Amino acid sequence: MKITAVDVVLCARPAVTPAFRWRDGLPGSEPAHTGGWLVLSTDDGHTGYAYSQRGVILADIVDRRLRPELLGADALQREWLWHRVWELDRIEEMPLYIHGLVDVALWDIAGKAAGLPVHRLLGGYRSAIPAYASTATFATISEYLDVADQCLELGYPAIKLHAWGNADRDIALCAALREHVGDSVPLMYDGSAGFDLLDSIKLGRVLSEAGYLWYEEPMREFSATAYQRLAEKVDVPLIVAETSDGAHMNTADFIANGSATAVRTSAGLRGGITGAMRIAHLADAYRMRAEVHGGGIVHTHLCMAIPNTTYYESFVPANPVTREEAVDANGLVHAGTAPGIGYEAEWERTSVPAGLEPFTS
Repeated sequence: MKITAVDVVLCARPAVTPAFRWRDGLPGSEPAHTGGWLVLSTDDGHTGYAYSQRGVILADIVDRRLRPELLGADALQREWLWHRVWELDRIEEMPLYIHGLVDVALWDIAGKAAGLPVHRLLGGYRSAIPAYASTATFATISEYLDVADQCLELGYPAIKLHAWGNADRDIALCAALREHVGDSVPLMYDGSAGFDLLDSIKLGRVLSEAGYLWYEEPMREFSATAYQRLAEKVDVPLIVAETSDGAHMNTADFIANGSATAVRTSAGLRGGITGAMRIAHLADAYRMRAEVHGGGIVHTHLCMAIPNTTYYESFVPANPVTREEAVDANGLVHAGTAPGIGYEAEWERTSVPAGLEPFTS
C-alpha cells in the first residue's frame, strides 16, 4: 500500500467562543487562526487524516521535510516511518504538536484498510471509560465551586483544576474545593508549569493533606532532577512527562529517578499513537498508570486501548457548564465503531475554508 499523495489542506478557523482563560502568564483560548489537515492518500484508495491548529507551520514542514520522505513509502510500515520522522527531527526540531501527525494519519489508513476502529487494532481493552471534568481558569473560588457542582450534577465523577498560577491563591482554592465536595470525589490539580520548586513543594503539601488523586506539571519539565526533589518532599502522587520532548525516551528518565507516580501519554505531544503506546507499555512495566492527556477522538481510541489509564480528560471551558458531547449522562465516554480514527465528520465540517482561499501544498 503505497502513499501517492501528501497534502496539507489549510482552513480558516474562528476564534473560540466563549473565550476562556488559562493561568496568569499564559494566553487563553485560541483567537481566529489557520488550521491544517494532513491528508495522506494511497494507491488502493484509502485516505488518512490528522489535524493541527498550526496549519501554516504544518504546511511548511511537510513541504520541506516530510513529503519527500513519505511519497512512495508503504503506508503500513508505521514503525519505519515513525523512526524516520524522529530522524528528521534531529535537523528540523519539529514542534511536539506536529511530530505525531504522520503517525495518526497512518493509523487512520490502517484502520480503514482493516475495516476496524483504531482502538481495536491496538488490541482493545475496554468499551467505555469515565471522564473527569478538566476546568479552564475561572475568576473566583465561589465560581469554581459552582462549576464543580454543575459538573457533578452532569455526571462527571471527578474534577481537575486549572487555577491561577499563584501558589497562595491556588492553595486556598484546592482546600476549599475538597471541603465543598467531600472526601469521596476524586480531585486532581494541574499547575500548568507555573511554579518553581519552592512553591511546588508548598502547594504539593496542601494537596497531600487534602487527598488529591494527582499533582500535575507544577514546573516546566526541562529538569527531571527538579521533579525528583519535589517527589522527595511531598506525598501527593506526581503525574509527570506531559510536555517534555522525547516521547518514551524522556519519560523513562522521570521513572528512573523516582519522580513519577504516574506518567502522561498522548498522541498530540508524545509522537502520535505509536509514541503514546510506547509510553503506556513502558509505564505498565513499572506498574504505573499512563493517563491520557487531553480529549478528542484520537485520545478516545487511546483510552479504549490502554489498560493502565483510568480516565478520559473532558475539558470544561465555560460557566454555565455544558457537558462534552462525547460524555454521556453517567460520565462515560464510549468506544467508536467507525473504521480508522473516525475523522470524517470533522473533516467535512472544517476542511471547507471560511474566508480563506483553498490551499493544497
